[in-house]
Amino acid sequence: MSPKTLKIALAASVALNLFGIATVGTIWVAHERAERRIEAQQRPARTGSTMSLIGQLSPEVRQRVRQTLKASALAAKPDFEEARSKRRAAIELSASPQFDPARVRALLGESRAAELRGRARLEADSVQLFGTLSPEDRAVLSQILSRRGKTAPRDRQDGPQADKK
Repeated sequence: MSPKTLKIALAASVALNLFGIATVGTIWVAHERAERRIEAQQRPARTGSTMSLIGQLSPEVRQRVRQTLKASALAAKPDFEEARSKRRAAIELSASPQFDPARVRALLGESRAAELRGRARLEADSVQLFGTLSPEDRAVLSQILSRRGKTAPRDRQDGPQADKK
């Protein structure tokens, strides 16, 4: 082979190797990102229920915290009930022969607004309660602000977890 042919072959080999390295690197980075997303989705919600968190508080504040959170939940209950009823109405209207897209969108919007009102009330009352607690108790109870729900995902027979059995 002539020196010119060897140089061309070397350049082509280097280019292919660089392309291969870039491909492997891209696949590896994409895989790592996907793994992190999957882990974040499968991460359990909180370490325990609200009542188990209250049980970790100092004895002198437990009853007051329990009563305050219960009063807050009862005050927010109408908002959550309204959200559920509006969502049920939207589902029924969607399935009915008199389907009205504008009304369904309005019902869903009203449902979201009611749920947000309820959440805002619970969060505001919680933050106000935190102001009355010691730093240690506040650190324990701060987990109730988690938006991930109160427990780990349930084992449902019709959900994605059912496929793993």
